[in-house]
Amino acid sequence: MTSKFKQQAMTYMTGNLTCQEVASIITEYLEGAMPLSTRLRFHLHLGLCFSCRKYLKQMKYTIQTLGKLPADPISPEIREELLRRFRHWKQR
Repeated sequence: MTSKFKQQAMTYMTGNLTCQEVASIITEYLEGAMPLSTRLRFHLHLGLCFSCRKYLKQMKYTIQTLGKLPADPISPEIREELLRRFRHWKQR
């Protein structure tokens, strides 16, 4: 098997999407706004690409974590105290 053939076969088997393309449409997938044909290609790619599966898992975890943050912003006093501590943490 030639290298070019292997590359073409892998491209076909992964839904004809590159990892970069998967990363650029992952939000569309997570929002449920992806057309069926693209979603099928997306899933085909994920089935063969560990890195993209890991990236999808990280994105889901990030969304879940951000959803747990309080809706109210922190007070200016707490913000300043956190920034002060962060600026000086290496000095200790």
